[in-house]
Amino acid sequence: MSSLGFQATGAALAAIEAHVPTLVADRVASRIAAKDATLWGPDAEAEASVRLGWVELAETSRPLVERILALRDELRAEGVDRVVLAGMGGSSLAPEVIAATADVELVVLDSTDPEMVGNALGDRLATSVLVVSSKSGSTVETDSQRRVFEQAFGDAGLDPARRIVVVTDPGSPMDAASREAGYRAVFNADPNVGGRYSALTAFGLVPTGLAGVDIAALLDEAEEAAEFLADDDEDNIGLCLGAALAGTSPLRDKLVFVDEGSGIVGFADWAEQLIAESTGKHGTGLLPVVAEPGAPETVAQADDVLLVRLVSDSDSGAEAETDGRPAAPLGHEVCVSGSLGSQLLLWEYATVVASRILGINPFDQPDVEAAKNATRGLLDATPEAEPAQLVDGSIELRATDGLLDGVTTVADALRAALALLPDNGYVSIQAYLDRLGHRELEDLRPRVAAAAGRPTTFGWGPRFLHSTGQFHKGGPRVGVYLQITADSAADLTIPDRPFTFGELIAAQAAGDAQVLADLGRPVLRLHLIDRARGIAQLRDAVASLERPAGA
Repeated sequence: MSSLGFQATGAALAAIEAHVPTLVADRVASRIAAKDATLWGPDAEAEASVRLGWVELAETSRPLVERILALRDELRAEGVDRVVLAGMGGSSLAPEVIAATADVELVVLDSTDPEMVGNALGDRLATSVLVVSSKSGSTVETDSQRRVFEQAFGDAGLDPARRIVVVTDPGSPMDAASREAGYRAVFNADPNVGGRYSALTAFGLVPTGLAGVDIAALLDEAEEAAEFLADDDEDNIGLCLGAALAGTSPLRDKLVFVDEGSGIVGFADWAEQLIAESTGKHGTGLLPVVAEPGAPETVAQADDVLLVRLVSDSDSGAEAETDGRPAAPLGHEVCVSGSLGSQLLLWEYATVVASRILGINPFDQPDVEAAKNATRGLLDATPEAEPAQLVDGSIELRATDGLLDGVTTVADALRAALALLPDNGYVSIQAYLDRLGHRELEDLRPRVAAAAGRPTTFGWGPRFLHSTGQFHKGGPRVGVYLQITADSAADLTIPDRPFTFGELIAAQAAGDAQVLADLGRPVLRLHLIDRARGIAQLRDAVASLERPAGA
């Protein structure tokens, strides 16, 4: 019996009733478990045929456990007990959730912000091991992080090769290079698993196992759920959740996630990448919005919003029902509970089921490369910085054509941007700063959501480029984008590269803004000349906003 709990109300329940019988009749659950690549249509078949390895990871990842734990014991015997993970997107989001939920320390370095990188370098380097995770082996962020740590280890009199562990696909450029360099260990992940489905591969297990997580128990949880999720049964929670996410009519394509005591730390951030990158393409898709309990999006539920409540085991399923009906229906929502391992697999099943309903290939990400190409072009050309269109205090402003016409202050610019929101639109706040050192910026999300009267996402750059970045470019073109960048008091050079971390993150921000602008979307760029003063000024400007007239 699965430990998963689930209930649905309103449009979500209607979607389940409408779609699940057909999903059962089509044997979708058992065909996913059997790795049937035909489920998403002929255009997706070639890719799906090499992307379904995740369904059996609870079994196929078992041989990794003993090797990971042996390495952990070796490192600890040498006094090395601080694990730093250099990875982006699927290589970092799942490990962060796994480690935080187990309450073990794992330093997740998924940024090119020079201050964040510098802080990671400056803390307990003598007792640190760096896990470098990249499926392709060519991720520019991860390569840059490896280079600067390798130099720092050497400068400190430590053997870099003994302090670097690599996780990559077999045959990737990094696979051969790492073995040739003699790094401490090289772990190969299953090449038939895409990055966002890789939580239970070596990408999720190596850094968390080295940090001290009971990874065998995590696989046990997933194994328990796997049997239940493969059943062609109308009670299959994977089918029900997938139908609820994608089968509402009209489609409620803004999924507002609220954690109400699930016990899984940061789970919505992982689900955000999984869902947005899998479904956000060809002008459609589902946009996850990670919100707080009592967030504006939950108080007044818009017609295009589906509430996703992540709760504890005691608050979902049969215990929360009376006579088969939810005890306290709050609108159109789903309520999900369960252990971490079981939920990782549940949401992967639900996402590919939702993709089938939407008519989307869940395994490609055709628009992610656009921002990478723009970044490479800017780094190669090293153009002069685009002059600011307006300076207000400690903030420089730049924007797409016409947005700043008649604007004199940051608050005016924010109002002008929000006024461009369509009725079915959303706001995306994108902060290219140290996400550990400037957490206060996350407070902007609910305030902007209240002012806009529309769902609002918050993403840390550049990591969101590997998750919701696909949706922003491939999904419905209804977003308004607020980009926050900043000068740094101290930049960091990248060994054997012609650019610094400061130049890299600036190019990533500018490149993504250009791609969004080329798609005809409004982009307001807010550059903080002084970080502390600029953040304070920006928070004051957001606090002063009034909801646009008529919204």
